[in-house]
Amino acid sequence: MNGLFARDPLANPDALIRRVYAYAAYRLGDGPDAEDVTSEVLERALRYRESYDRSKGEPAAWLLGIARRCTSAALMARAADQPRAEIVQATDGRSVEEDSVRRLTLAAAMAKLSDRDQELLALRFGADLTATQIAGILEAKTNAVEVALHRALDRLRSILESEDADVVVTPRVAGSGAR
Repeated sequence: MNGLFARDPLANPDALIRRVYAYAAYRLGDGPDAEDVTSEVLERALRYRESYDRSKGEPAAWLLGIARRCTSAALMARAADQPRAEIVQATDGRSVEEDSVRRLTLAAAMAKLSDRDQELLALRFGADLTATQIAGILEAKTNAVEVALHRALDRLRSILESEDADVVVTPRVAGSGAR
């Protein structure tokens, strides 16, 4: 079985699935879109598992590379759709209202960041990758990724702390197909 694990990037899928979903949910929001992207990533990974080259990186990096492409396609498709209402479940003992406001405020602030900043923060906090792992995926230097992450977090903090943030969230129209 050890030989299979060394060759098969999907030999231990549970942690990989959680990581891909977390990344997709960070970029697209929890729910059906993130689930669809996760499914698409795993379908592609199964189809192309023979092309995986361990010398080019860990299975998680390979899957997140696929996830980045799938997420970009989902974001482009979403841009053409009208928004719809989100359903938010409370976590960590907060009320649904508090959790909803927190998530919507963060989503609105994230939307004000550049695509690159959003991508970096999704890889770091959504996929829970280190700067070194992100550098491998983006084919960049670790120090450059660390600096870019620091600056992206500063910009996000600035937006969240700004009195002029104008964090108005437009409700999404139910049944529009965008999630």
